[in-house]
Order: sequence, then structure tokens, then C-alpha cells
Amino acid sequence: MKSTLDVRNFTRRRAPGLPYQKIAEAILPGWDISLVFAGEIRAQKLNMQLRNKDYVPNVLSYETSSTKKERSGEIIICPQIAKRQAPDYELSPSHFIGFLFIHGLLHLKGLPHGTTMDRYEREYMSRFINVRTSHPHAPTNRNRNRHRNAPDESRGGRRGGH
Repeated sequence: MKSTLDVRNFTRRRAPGLPYQKIAEAILPGWDISLVFAGEIRAQKLNMQLRNKDYVPNVLSYETSSTKKERSGEIIICPQIAKRQAPDYELSPSHFIGFLFIHGLLHLKGLPHGTTMDRYEREYMSRFINVRTSHPHAPTNRNRNRHRNAPDESRGGRRGGH
């Protein structure tokens, strides 16, 4: 069963040309997925509404419908946060956006943070983004979480999470 993907960009930046449809079909076949690129203000407001967290996230994902006939979800990515965090993961901003999309899809699939999610992230990054992340500085929970509560001096706020 084929997934459907609706991409909406509410930023001034061009969205990276990544194989979003193929990735969605591989991870969540048959789902209707909405991918939204949002600015920092919109992403922070959504994070507050959805999770009662008052900071700008790099990615948010949540299921919008779950019936026997239909499964759908939305993934919101903040490209500005992704651009700032990409060097921490030794990825380009566009590759990191691909990583965040994969990460959001895996959460929609029901995977929590941990070694299983890390393994799937590496597998899908290698398969679809053509980036090997198995080196010692690969995105892992340890690397991902070490920046979660670090203040972002440039804005006086917190760095993104999900």
C-alpha cells in the first residue's frame, strides 16, 4: 500500500530535495503523512500546544488519525534549528533535515528513543540520504540529548528538541 505525502513550507527557505515519499513509504506504508517546514515562532507555539513545552523544537511528530481504514500523522521540522544543530551531528543541514524526518516517522511508528531507533535511523540514512552515520559521532541519544537543555546564547533561549 502506498503512502501519501503532503509537504508544506511556511519558511522563506527552500526545502531540501530529499526522497521524502520513498522514505515515508519504507517506514510507514499506507499512511497519509503531512510534512510541515515551520519557522521558529510557529514551531514553538505548536510545541506548547501539543506538548506543553516552551522551546523551539527541531522536530515534532504526532498522529492525526488512527482508524482501521486510515492512519495519518504530521511531522513538523524547524529548518532554522536544524541548520544550527547539524554541525553537532557532523551532517549538512539538508542531511540533518532528512535525519529529523526519519526520526519523526519512527516516532509515528511507535519507536521510543533507544538503540533500536538509533539502528533504524542509521539504516534509513544510509539507504535514502546516502549518508553513513555509523562513525563514533553518529546521531545517538547521547549526542542528541547533550544539547537539549543547553542555552542558546544567541537568542537567550533553549535549543530545540522534540
